[in-house]
Amino acid sequence: MNIQSEHNLTEQLPQIWESLQTKVQRMIVQLKGKTPHATKNGVYDNIRNDWWTSGFWPGMLWICYDISGKPVYRDEAAEWDIRLEQCFIGESRLHHDVGFQFLLTAVLKYKITGDEDARRRGLQAANFLAGRFNIAGNFIRAQNDDKIGRAIIDSAMNLSILFWASQETGDPRFSHIARAHAETILTRFIREDGSVRHIVRFDPFTGEFAEALGGQGYGPDSSWTRGQAWAIYGLANIYRFTGERIYLDACRKVADYFITALSEDSVTVWDFRVPEPEMEPKDTSASSIAASGLLELAMHLPEAEGRVYKSAALKMLTALTNDYAVWDDPEYEGILRGGTGHKPEMKDVDVSLIYGDYFYVEAIAKLKGWNRQIF
Repeated sequence: MNIQSEHNLTEQLPQIWESLQTKVQRMIVQLKGKTPHATKNGVYDNIRNDWWTSGFWPGMLWICYDISGKPVYRDEAAEWDIRLEQCFIGESRLHHDVGFQFLLTAVLKYKITGDEDARRRGLQAANFLAGRFNIAGNFIRAQNDDKIGRAIIDSAMNLSILFWASQETGDPRFSHIARAHAETILTRFIREDGSVRHIVRFDPFTGEFAEALGGQGYGPDSSWTRGQAWAIYGLANIYRFTGERIYLDACRKVADYFITALSEDSVTVWDFRVPEPEMEPKDTSASSIAASGLLELAMHLPEAEGRVYKSAALKMLTALTNDYAVWDDPEYEGILRGGTGHKPEMKDVDVSLIYGDYFYVEAIAKLKGWNRQIF
């Protein structure tokens, strides 16, 4: 597919969406029974249901059903929240990313179909996430095992399930926790120039700041691009739920940094602060997340102010569609090549990542007028 510029991306949306429908329907056959995460030689792996990315494939299916009304998508997505609920019953590795997992399964299913059991499962996940809040440092514990004092920028996206739970139940405790963690994002994660830390470690007993860690980025002072993208999207969501201008301003600050740091091809390298970015792998997942987040940000601004953010999103989506989307290889199971999962550990480099695929589909759906705003 060859789109000449971002200006005619919207004109070719029907063709892009039709290609995506063909692709996703093929993936339904190829991924039958799988919980996909990353490709190897073009074939998606099959991971544990408690892994943080287990909600993205069914989330993609629910979007396709919501737009098309075709039962094939609903039928494939319908059991996923039931499957994930089993992780609460037996031993599992669930952590702060239950937001990703249950927003895109239980909550989205409930919003589309009205299924009360799905609502219950979404609220159960919100309760679990609220239970990870550390009152001493005003942060949601991210990871398990001995990583007791760690919070990570990815949690900005998971706060949406807490805000949703407050709206759904009328219980403000969920939003109190979400707001407390959101304030910690402002004070501990976002640097003066708009770059973002990936991991912050607190003393879990006193709540005192201990250190910043590089995590999946190049180093403690670097700018991991997927973290930047989580921050853009997460802060836009926090503003939508709270209406507090400070979060909109922070979102614009992070977005401005992201757009300024983009290379000419409009697809992000995996970390903006690597010494020789032209020699480093791209991360198309960061680009697709950022594109969807920038579209969200633009919705909250007057048209003239939001134009720059929508334009950046369209440029990224045009580049992804032209240069990284896999349309014609029937054996290849992913949608976007060029994803980078964890470069410091050399895991999942130059592959398709199910979350990169999801946010690409979500961004295209938004351009088509889909407005569930599930995050």
